[in-house]
Amino acid sequence: MSDYLAVTDDDLDVMLRAIGVASFDDLLDAIPEEIRMKGALDLPAGRTEQDVMRHLADLARRNTSCDDETSFLGGGMYDHYVPALVDAIVSRSEFLTPYTPYQPEISQGGLQVMFEYQTAICELTGLDISNASVYEGPSAVAAAAYMAWGQNHRPEYVVSEALHPHAKATLRTTAHGWGGRVVEVPLRDGVTSADDLAAAVGPGTGAVIVQQPNFLGAVEDLRSLSDAAHRAGAVMVASCDPIALSLLATPGECGVDIAVGEGQPLGNRLDFGGPSFGFLAATSAFTRRMPGRIAGQTTDADGRRGFVLTLQTREQHIRREKATSNICTAQALNALAGVLHLAWLGREGFVGLGELLARRTHYAREQLCAIPGVTPLHTRPVVREFAVELDGDVNAVIAHCQQAHGINPGHALAADFPGHPNGLLVAVTEQRTKADIDALVRAVRSALGATVGEVAV
Repeated sequence: MSDYLAVTDDDLDVMLRAIGVASFDDLLDAIPEEIRMKGALDLPAGRTEQDVMRHLADLARRNTSCDDETSFLGGGMYDHYVPALVDAIVSRSEFLTPYTPYQPEISQGGLQVMFEYQTAICELTGLDISNASVYEGPSAVAAAAYMAWGQNHRPEYVVSEALHPHAKATLRTTAHGWGGRVVEVPLRDGVTSADDLAAAVGPGTGAVIVQQPNFLGAVEDLRSLSDAAHRAGAVMVASCDPIALSLLATPGECGVDIAVGEGQPLGNRLDFGGPSFGFLAATSAFTRRMPGRIAGQTTDADGRRGFVLTLQTREQHIRREKATSNICTAQALNALAGVLHLAWLGREGFVGLGELLARRTHYAREQLCAIPGVTPLHTRPVVREFAVELDGDVNAVIAHCQQAHGINPGHALAADFPGHPNGLLVAVTEQRTKADIDALVRAVRSALGATVGEVAV
């Protein structure tokens, strides 16, 4: 039996006797014979360190990063500039290595970071309370739905068709655990109709969930959507782009009960998909249902300012049936990067960034839609992202732009929006200059002009 383990037969006998088992096979009784692995793992021979480094370098060369091409990809993850001070601070061992700060007397720095982060998210969203982050944007949407379930025990979730596809998938998977079901409301000219939403909600609707701006880049009328949700007694949830909140009315001003979002645009690089962090804020009515942790400010016995973990409604802290989530350390380091980025920008810089993106996005949309064969997918206001329809194979256009021009023109919409088989979602960040946008326009014009339906590369 020692073939299974890196121990001698004598060692194995000693361990088996200690736990009162006659043989190693007895330990496997609960595992059906047909699914047990027979023999040792089929692992290749070991390599030297130099060989491993060469192998990893070969694998890395197969990737394409934003340093290798000019990227207009978006859809929740964006190529933003991350200031050097973010790396300098998050790389400090005090922040890089700590676990949950259970002992406040030795964790004041980490707890203060959490508190400052929560404060920034509350200011960003216009809501009363924030937790100290969750894993990422889609799981934040699912967490908000669970908060609504705990509040009203209604099993239905009415969502906009233009909610991020990953968020919808995560919501469906998570809600299945408590018998929840998801109903989609279609779009009209790229946005969610308040009338259609009002017709979809009812006495069984626990929450209405929309995205701002939505997945197609259009700015939603959050106030009218919130009113429709509240008339039915449902919780209003908005999944927000934090950068767009530099210009748009806050979710709190629009009557939103819970605001969530993907934090990657704040101080976090793309890094081939993660990690990032998710933010979650709500009105004070949901304080006891917040997932994860909340850091609070207090004073010690001598009247000095200090910080503590105020709320920890996790299953490792309280009875499982009363827990609000199983989120543990979450993404505190990534959230620190987010608040550092916001602090680096400052209030004026943050608004200035939003205005810059809006101007460049307007220019990009205007120039692209002037190309024969490119039409706007909708005409609604946008902030930093927009969708167009191409008169040609969108995948062939993307391939041409990448291979012939070194430009990734955006995200193909067909997989998530079958009604737009040649739809393209284009995102603009402060990394994309006017020259980059002009190059994108030339590349798309070249791609569409090369051939109809099949672009030569």
